[in-house]
Amino acid sequence: MTHRKLLQSKAIAVGNDLRASLRNFGLKVGVVGTVKFETRIEEFVENIPDLVALVEPMLGVRRVLREQINILHRRLLAIVRDDEVCRRLMTVPGVGPVVALTYRATVDVPARFRKSKSVGAVFGLTCSRDQSGERDHPGAISRCGDEMMRAMLYEAAQAMLLRSAKWSWLKAWAMQIARRRGMKRAIVALARRLAVIMHRIWVDGTEFRWTREAAAA
Repeated sequence: MTHRKLLQSKAIAVGNDLRASLRNFGLKVGVVGTVKFETRIEEFVENIPDLVALVEPMLGVRRVLREQINILHRRLLAIVRDDEVCRRLMTVPGVGPVVALTYRATVDVPARFRKSKSVGAVFGLTCSRDQSGERDHPGAISRCGDEMMRAMLYEAAQAMLLRSAKWSWLKAWAMQIARRRGMKRAIVALARRLAVIMHRIWVDGTEFRWTREAAAA
C-alpha cells in the first residue's frame, strides 16, 4: 500500500509538471480523465517539435508509473478477496478495497483498543478543546497518528456523502450534521464514526447494518 501510494504521488507530480510546462506556452490541458490525459497532451504538442521532445520522456515515465500502479493494485485486490475481515469492512458504504486493507493493516490487532470509540482519537480524528475558565469550545482535529489511514477514512466519508446514492442511517446522521455545521465538519465527523463502526464490525464478526433498527439489534 505504501509503495502504491508513493507511485501514485509520483504519477500525479509528473502530470502536474506536464500541465505547467504546457501552460508556459499558453496551452491549458483543462479537466481531463486519467486515461485520456496522455492523448490530450499529444494532441496539443503534435505540431510543435520542440515541445514533443520535452513532453515524450515525461509521458513515458508517467506511463510506466501507471503500469506499475496497476500491478500493485491488482495484488492489493487479490489480498482483499482472500481476507474475510476486509470483505466485512467493505460492507460499510464508502469503504472500498484500499480503505479496508489500510484499516486492517493499521489497526492490526483490534483487541489493543478496549473501546471502539478510542480508534478515532488514535487516527487524529477527534477535536482538540479550547478550554479556559467557563469556556469549552471544540477546535480542529488533532491530526495525530497515521496520516494515510486518516486520509483514507476522510475519502470514504466523502464517497458516502457526495457520491453514493444509497441512503443509510449513517448517511442520514452525517447529513444532519452537514445542515447544522457544514459539509466539511460532517465529513470529519463521519470519518471518525467510520473508524469506530469498522472496529466494532471487526470485533463482533458482523457486517454493516443499513437501518438504525438493524444496527440497534
